[in-house]
Amino acid sequence: MAEQLSEREVRIQKVVKMKAMGVIPFAQSYDKTHLISDIIKQYEKADLRDIETIITSPVVQVSTAGRLTLYRSHWKLAFARLLDSTEQIQLMFHRDNCKINIGWQLSVWLDFSATPQNDDAVEMTAYKFMEKMVDMGDFIWVKWEVFRTHKGELTIFVSEFSFLSKSIRWLPEKYHGLSDPEELYRKRYLDMTMNPETYKRFLFKSKFYQTLREFYTQEWFIEIQTPILDNAASGAAARPFVTHHNDYDVDVYLRIAFETSLKKATVGRFEKVFEIWQDFRNEGSDPSHLQEFTQVEHYAVYRNYEDNMRFTEKMLDYLFEKLKINKKLKVKDKEWIEKEVDFTTPRERIDYTKWVNEASGLDISQYWEKDADKLRSDIRAKGIEFEWMDEMGTTTLIDYLYKKVLRPKIIWPAFIYNYPVIMQPLARVSDKDSNIVEQFQLLVNWREICKAYSELVDPLLQQANFDKQAESEDEETTSGDDAFVEAMEYGMPPQSGFGMGLERILAILTEQDNLRDVVMFPLMKPRNEE
Repeated sequence: MAEQLSEREVRIQKVVKMKAMGVIPFAQSYDKTHLISDIIKQYEKADLRDIETIITSPVVQVSTAGRLTLYRSHWKLAFARLLDSTEQIQLMFHRDNCKINIGWQLSVWLDFSATPQNDDAVEMTAYKFMEKMVDMGDFIWVKWEVFRTHKGELTIFVSEFSFLSKSIRWLPEKYHGLSDPEELYRKRYLDMTMNPETYKRFLFKSKFYQTLREFYTQEWFIEIQTPILDNAASGAAARPFVTHHNDYDVDVYLRIAFETSLKKATVGRFEKVFEIWQDFRNEGSDPSHLQEFTQVEHYAVYRNYEDNMRFTEKMLDYLFEKLKINKKLKVKDKEWIEKEVDFTTPRERIDYTKWVNEASGLDISQYWEKDADKLRSDIRAKGIEFEWMDEMGTTTLIDYLYKKVLRPKIIWPAFIYNYPVIMQPLARVSDKDSNIVEQFQLLVNWREICKAYSELVDPLLQQANFDKQAESEDEETTSGDDAFVEAMEYGMPPQSGFGMGLERILAILTEQDNLRDVVMFPLMKPRNEE
């Protein structure tokens, strides 16, 4: 008994047969003149001829190309569905009026005699080729006239087609074949092909980036690019990725923020700068954290953090309006409890130090780098405990204390401001209180959306802060950056900076629970090879 071939092996054999028939199974290019959405828009209300007239004397109206997602034949007729980047449409083939274009000729028949393992026919009609050799998932080009079926469905009568690309693997069944979340992440290309909502989400993401850039441009910001590899992991409290530069024979860091490079640009005459790109932080993964993530950062000279609060409200209002997003959205908190959040401006302001002190019974502004043991003991004395606290330095302890006692209570979009000076060595100390820095974050139902502050531009104080942090054993402490301090010494104008994780805001705007759902191809742990 002959061994039964797998579906993949059967399709590979079809590739061989196509070549023997003179059909190129993987075409170089083809002239696609119409998007399917444009065909639908142009003809959905048009006065169209009936199919009986078209079969005998079709008129060339459209040509398009895409992936075949359905095919069924009924003797003389066959129906299919064609999907492109914009829409899908029904196709109809007729046995007596069907030709294949193989580049150098248009033919009703294909020579099958040279095909290996062929025992039954020497020729195959174009109609039969469509039925026997073309599978769901294949790409084809079609041409001819548009009509409406008796059920009113807009359809292209295909009198001429070309084969463009063979799908060697079978597409998953539409509703049940690709539902495992991990498989969706690993094979996002299938997710976007089979699930229209996923595809639309990434179209929205592209439009979001475009609209965000439009906003910055109209506000007279200049987009610049800063290095991904650097000699210092500076600009944020985070554990960096380390790699080795072979030519220089030194270890370098993947950037954890754009901050220091963007601020150096303001020394060099730029007054409003921004960048949209990836940052890398070697930290834990969960639905709200990614090690590689996209961020927008901007810096505007002669502004302070209060100016930036108003600018942030203006930015989000612009995005909601231009992208036509409802300002009332469903957002899940850390316990996966869904709440309605209203993004209508203005937003409430909450004093970080005051509220954390009231919620914890401690005065967090009185702890410094060397006080980690005392702060840890005082936190526990208040009956508060959180994971990994024995390994944390003062800065991280304060941050996790805030996340424990205050952040879960904030549901509505709110600006959190007045942070202890120890929390942010790159922010400007308040003129009114030397224990506080001029910083804010925007919170939405426990999710931190953006961070901004009045920038520290005093190089002497900046160096002192770096020196103080160098004494810390906390892996997430910002490292020193001599080149950055040197740039500041040439004169850095007063300014305010801003950073927003774009996966975070996109997940909220598209009502997704996991940041990976707005990353087209998220990094995944390799499968175990057995």
